[in-house]
Amino acid sequence: MQLKFQVQTKIQKPIAEVFDAVYNPTKLSGYFTTGGASAPLDEGTIVIWRFADYPGDCPVTVKKVAPNHQIIFEWPAYEPPTENKLPPSADYKTTVVITFESLSPTNTLVRIVESGWRETQQGLDGSYGNCHGWTQMSCALKGFLEYGINLRKGAY
Repeated sequence: MQLKFQVQTKIQKPIAEVFDAVYNPTKLSGYFTTGGASAPLDEGTIVIWRFADYPGDCPVTVKKVAPNHQIIFEWPAYEPPTENKLPPSADYKTTVVITFESLSPTNTLVRIVESGWRETQQGLDGSYGNCHGWTQMSCALKGFLEYGINLRKGAY
């Protein structure tokens, strides 16, 4: 069984504005990467994301960018710690595909699919954790673009 999930959120903004809010490190840091993002998500680059609620740097290897359509990247797989393994696992990567679909001139559907975990209990637990995280991210993106607020501020 392949461990994979999809979340999606409709954002009431034009597709170019929604895409830029994910691609642009200044905007992304305004609602998601609470510790900053080192650069834009340009194809072929490694961007460092930081989160106030997660220790250390998170390297994001950007595989493909189709402006206003799709961003694909790989990053270290998250597996929660076990009794015998304290730090999260980062010895393999998962793939994230973010797709932007224009529903109208002022409405965009954002889909986020992540896959590639090991087919173990730890992999399953990690996929659930990331599904939760991407759901939060898409809701925070909506709040940021539609209402100008940072839903993560003070939450972690």
